[in-house]
Amino acid sequence: MRIATFNINGLNARLPALLQWLHETQPDVVCLQELKTPHEKFPEDAFKDAGYGAIWHGQKSWNGVAILARGSQPVEMGRGLAGDPEDVQSRYIEAMVNGVMVCCLYLPNGNPAPGPKFDYKLKWMERLMLRTAELIGKPEPVVVAGDFNVMPENIDVYKPERWVDDALFRPETRAAFHRLMAQGWTDAIRHLHPDEVIYTFWDYFRDAFGRNAGIRIDHLLLNAAATRRLRGAAVDREVRGREKPSDHAPTWIELD
Repeated sequence: MRIATFNINGLNARLPALLQWLHETQPDVVCLQELKTPHEKFPEDAFKDAGYGAIWHGQKSWNGVAILARGSQPVEMGRGLAGDPEDVQSRYIEAMVNGVMVCCLYLPNGNPAPGPKFDYKLKWMERLMLRTAELIGKPEPVVVAGDFNVMPENIDVYKPERWVDDALFRPETRAAFHRLMAQGWTDAIRHLHPDEVIYTFWDYFRDAFGRNAGIRIDHLLLNAAATRRLRGAAVDREVRGREKPSDHAPTWIELD
């Protein structure tokens, strides 16, 4: 079972490229982020024609998350995080797919930091941890996947000295991520590739992709049941090099 996460950076603008990747790789589950699409403009029929059922939480111009399942319909388990009734940003959705609980998230960027956006990011992470604390001990496999907007370690960023004041790399952000991991989650990429330089995002500017000046911010976190089934994890890096790409590349795991 292949489960992928992909920040598409504008779903309808990049739909042909997304459909091409789906056709080529046939992932069983795909978590999409940054749809930038109103709920009613989600291209459900295009995914249905490609063989995928879908649930989604759209938002005009910003944010947005979705879960696709090949040959089946994801069974939605919830959307949004508890703890802030005034938060209307579309950043979190959960579903059961063939016995696996899949949680798709788009964690706030938080820049500029310090400031209100950074405060929102840290509070959102605390709300996420309340939910993941409820999920970590489940007997069935649980996968929390998405764009976390966090580079956990120095190895996850090209020239880390340039990022010390960025909200994605500030000590407060990494400390919060490590508290989340301390609940018992496994970072799938690092579990299988502990010392390898692996990036999932390359900026559009200054030939970042050509120079491999990237960062790793797209993660798949696994509970114990999912970790026992983990057989592979990688990034489809070549997708980032195609015409009119997202600035992220698909990141995926394979479970027995």
